[in-house]
Amino acid sequence: MKQIIALGGGGFSMEPENSLLDHYILSQSKKPRPRICFVGTASGDSEHYIHKFYTSFEKYECQPSHLSLFKPPTTDLESYILEKDIIFVGGGNTKNLLALWREWHLDQIMVQAWEQGIVLSGVSAGSICWFEEGLTDSFGSELQPLTCLGLLSGSNCPHYDGEAMRRPTYQRFIASGEIAPGIAADDGVALHFIDRNLHSIVSSRQAASAYSLQQENGHAVEVRLDTLFLGTP
Repeated sequence: MKQIIALGGGGFSMEPENSLLDHYILSQSKKPRPRICFVGTASGDSEHYIHKFYTSFEKYECQPSHLSLFKPPTTDLESYILEKDIIFVGGGNTKNLLALWREWHLDQIMVQAWEQGIVLSGVSAGSICWFEEGLTDSFGSELQPLTCLGLLSGSNCPHYDGEAMRRPTYQRFIASGEIAPGIAADDGVALHFIDRNLHSIVSSRQAASAYSLQQENGHAVEVRLDTLFLGTP
């Protein structure tokens, strides 16, 4: 079973007091103590970000580790990744993430991990990287479309309710055809794909949701999708 869990926002980095999405991701491995690896390439392997990951996940029934491309733990990145149960990709600059992954052949290793049944997950940059396209702020102050890995079809927009320009910009690009139709997620929302199909949408915030966006006659048509609130942390 191939799984990707793409977070529009939330999780340990944005909601340190709300563990709902973290526990949801861990539960998908079906292991009693899953081996979860944080990949912080998009943030330049920020030590602060890595520290936040360990501070959160060391409290859970799991075996946390991280992969830094600036201080690699081994020359054999393939074996290092493929021995994990879950990969969690942090937020930051998606364009730089993709460039570094390709240079280190980590993009190919991630495909292997996905095909092997390792759960791929992530937030923001770690969400859009799995899609064919994503709406990113990687180029500076303006949001722009970006071609990504293509494990999931269509486009993705995170932080749909968390950043003022996300919704209107995504709709504009959908309407003009500059980005493929796709799915947007509010902060606190996780899109759970199994074998490339959207299996479920879950949320750590009661009012948060996800949205399908399509182009019709030069306009963007937005449809709110059913979202399951995971409950009280």
